[in-house]
Amino acid sequence: MKKVVIIGSTGSIGISALKLFDTVLGGYSVLAISANSNADELAAQAKKYRPKYAVIGTAEKAGVVQKGCAKTRVLTGADGLIKIASLKEADIVLIAVVGAIGLVPLLAAVRAGKTIAMANKESLVMAGDIIFKEAEKYGARILPVDSEHSAVFQCLQGESISCVKRLIITASGGPLKNVGPKQLKNITPEMALKHPTWKMGKKITIDSATLMNKGLEVIEAHHLFGLPYEKIDVVIHPQSIIHSMVEFIDGSIKAQMSHPDMRLPILYALTYPERGQGAVKPMDFMEVSRLDFLKVDFRKFPCFGLALSAGKTGGTMPAVMNAANEAAVNNFLDKKISFDMIPRYVAGAMASHVSEKNPGLDRILRADLEARAKVEEMIND
Repeated sequence: MKKVVIIGSTGSIGISALKLFDTVLGGYSVLAISANSNADELAAQAKKYRPKYAVIGTAEKAGVVQKGCAKTRVLTGADGLIKIASLKEADIVLIAVVGAIGLVPLLAAVRAGKTIAMANKESLVMAGDIIFKEAEKYGARILPVDSEHSAVFQCLQGESISCVKRLIITASGGPLKNVGPKQLKNITPEMALKHPTWKMGKKITIDSATLMNKGLEVIEAHHLFGLPYEKIDVVIHPQSIIHSMVEFIDGSIKAQMSHPDMRLPILYALTYPERGQGAVKPMDFMEVSRLDFLKVDFRKFPCFGLALSAGKTGGTMPAVMNAANEAAVNNFLDKKISFDMIPRYVAGAMASHVSEKNPGLDRILRADLEARAKVEEMIND
């Protein structure tokens, strides 16, 4: 019986993971769950899955979670996240939160030497070098959950990284792939949130619309697989059937394919090196009929180029880019700025920052806060 901690259990990844416990993960149990503010959903999950621990963001909401779940110990805040991320009895820690908030529990799990199912790309973007140095030091293992990185990971099984010519990460193109550049200023949050193939949280769906998400994934792939940026390419693949590919030095290419369903990469990370019973419906190629591939339009999607620039610059710049994007996306969702202003505020925060090489964690976190403040300053100026 493997015991799993799910940090971010009320988000889209966390909910998809819990569905697996209802079906194909019969030999697993939920040890701990957490949410930032959705106390009602967390309480319902605690009542159903009976975890030993549950963590909610504030003490004020702890009573809501505790009600009806007497055998579950309710913890709060960052201290609670650190506690459950490093539980001795935990076999796997799934980091399923979105944004920089995932960095603290991730590092706690790494320093506890855990096997980590990683669905929080922002932490690797901010502090990938630090995270993997700590993972090596403490014997932690990080398994990718993002569909693209899981696809690469699966294609690399039994292969030498020295034989890889390039990674080819696919992108759906998002909900705005057919919208012209001049129309972007008129895009509303409701329009940007209508993703054609994936059901995801609000922030990651907006990142898909700007293609920032794909830029973050390139940085994440750089850290996960130890490859230089010039060996990581991105192509638009509207059908979202091929989740990524690996090209080898002999000219052969491996691709991982399936219907777009996050339960598959989650299941693979939780059961690795084994494969669980099918979580998604089988592929019918007569039904698929065609697979299209398009180049990324850097003019239409400037956020993608900004992310690549930040990754190649390194140091504190990725943290600044990531934080500025989070702040800009939040303001767009609150209807305080237009869609086309998101990359402008990210670019402004990056232009005002002088990157520092080999930063420590404290400096990265300061850079994160400074970038968020800079975006708010530019919006309110």
